[in-house]
Amino acid sequence: MDPNPKSFPILSYVLTRFPSFGPKSPTSDVEQPPPTSPSSQPPILSQMPHLSDPKLLASMKRAISDVSQTRAVLRTLGPRPDHESVDTAKQKLSETECTISEKERSLFKTIVQLEMMHEAYEKLLKDAEKRLVEIYENAKSGKGKGVVVETVEEEEEEEAMNEEVVAILHRSKEAELDKIDLSNRRLRFLPEAFGKIRGLKVLNLSTNQLQMIPDSIAGLENLEELNLASNPLEALPDSIGFLQNLKILDVSSNKLETLPDTICHCRSLVELNVSFNRLTYLPTNIGHEMVNLERLFIQLNKLRSLPTSIGEMKSLRQMDAHFNEINGLPQTFGKLKSLESLNLSNNFSDLTELPDTFGDLTNLKELDLSNNQLHALPETFGRLENLTKLRLDANPLVVPPPEVVKEGVEAIKRHMSKRWLDILVEAERKSMHERQEEGENGWLTRSTSWLKNYATDVSETLTEYLSPKASRDPYLDQQL
Repeated sequence: MDPNPKSFPILSYVLTRFPSFGPKSPTSDVEQPPPTSPSSQPPILSQMPHLSDPKLLASMKRAISDVSQTRAVLRTLGPRPDHESVDTAKQKLSETECTISEKERSLFKTIVQLEMMHEAYEKLLKDAEKRLVEIYENAKSGKGKGVVVETVEEEEEEEAMNEEVVAILHRSKEAELDKIDLSNRRLRFLPEAFGKIRGLKVLNLSTNQLQMIPDSIAGLENLEELNLASNPLEALPDSIGFLQNLKILDVSSNKLETLPDTICHCRSLVELNVSFNRLTYLPTNIGHEMVNLERLFIQLNKLRSLPTSIGEMKSLRQMDAHFNEINGLPQTFGKLKSLESLNLSNNFSDLTELPDTFGDLTNLKELDLSNNQLHALPETFGRLENLTKLRLDANPLVVPPPEVVKEGVEAIKRHMSKRWLDILVEAERKSMHERQEEGENGWLTRSTSWLKNYATDVSETLTEYLSPKASRDPYLDQQL
C-alpha cells in the first residue's frame, strides 16, 4: 500500500514523516518525529539535506494530500488482489452463460474494480513523486544554502502577500511577459491584476490551493495555454469564454461538478482536459462550437451520457472517457471521422451497447472497451479497417464469440465483416423476394381490375338495352 522507497524515495520519506496526515498540531505545522541520532538518519537526507527543513516538509505534505486520501481508501478496501484472482474474475465476468450467481458476479466485479483502483494509485504515486522533486528543486534554488524556519503565522502572511506574485505584476508593467509559471506555490488566490497582462500566452497555476479564478481572466485575450490542474476549484468563471485564442486548457484534478456553457466559446481549443473531477454532464453545445478540438480527456468523472453535438467535433483525434458511468453513445458519434484513439473502458455495468454508427469511425486505430457490460459489438464493427489495438476483456460478449476474441483484433474484424456481409446478402434476398411478390401481385391486381371493368361495361350495356325506357328497333317491333 505504501510506496516503495527505491521507486519513490522522496514520497516514501514524507509519508513516514506524516504517517497519519491528521489535523495540524496547535503549536506546529509539522509533525515532529522522535529525535534521532545522526547515524540513524535516513540515507536520503545525505543526498537531499533540505528535506529536514520543517517548512519544506509542510509544503510537501500539502502537495501529496491526494496520495494520502487514496491510500486511506485502499487501506479500508483491502490489499491489491493477486494476478490470478484478477484473471479469474475477468474470465468469470466474460462468460456468456449464466453459470454464476449475482452475488458471485458482484464479488468478481469488486475484484476487478479494486485492481483498477490500485493501477490508478500507482500512477498517482508517480505524479506525486514528480511534484515533490519539483518542490525540492524550487526550494533548493530559491533559498540558497538553506530554508528559513518560520512559524505558521509568518507562513500564512507570506502566502497572503506572495512576493513572487507581486514581483511578477510589477515586471509586467515594465516589460511584456508572455509566459508565467506559478505552479507549486501554495497560492490561495490570484489577484485581479493578472487580467491586465495582455501579452501573456502561457499561464501555469497547477498544484496550488486556488478555490476560484477571478473574472478578470477575460482580459488575457492572447492566452494560448492555461493550466489549472490540481487545485480545489469547484467552478470556472463564465468569463473564461472570452479566451478566444486559448488552445490548451487543463483543469484536471479539481472539484468541478459542471462546466460553464460559455466554455464552448473557446473555439480555438485544441486540447481540453477536465479529467478527475465530478462532472455529470458536458455542455449541450460543446460539439457545435469546439470544432477545432483534437484531444478530449474526460476520464474519472461521473458522466452518464455524451451530448448529441459531440458528433460535430470533426477534428477530434483522441478521446479518453474511462471510469465514468456512461450508459450509451449518441447515434451522431459515428460522425467523428478523424477519431484515432478512444478509451471507453471501466464504465462497468452502465455501458451495455454501442450504436450501429460506430462502424463509421473508419480512422480509429486504438480502442479500449474493457470492463463494461457489452454483449455484442455493433454489426458494422468490421468496417474499422484501420483498427490495430483493441481491448475487450471483462465483457460478457456473445458476438463475436470468445474463441474469436482470443485470436485478436484481425480475427474479430474478419468475423464481424463476414457477419455484416451475411446480413446484407440476406437483406438483398428478402428485398428481391418482396419485389418479386409485388410484381406478381401487381399483375394479378391489374388483370382483376381489367375483368372487373369489362364486366361492369357489359352489365351497363345489357341494363340499358333491357330498360323499358330504352329506344327499340322499329323493325323488331314489326316482327313481333
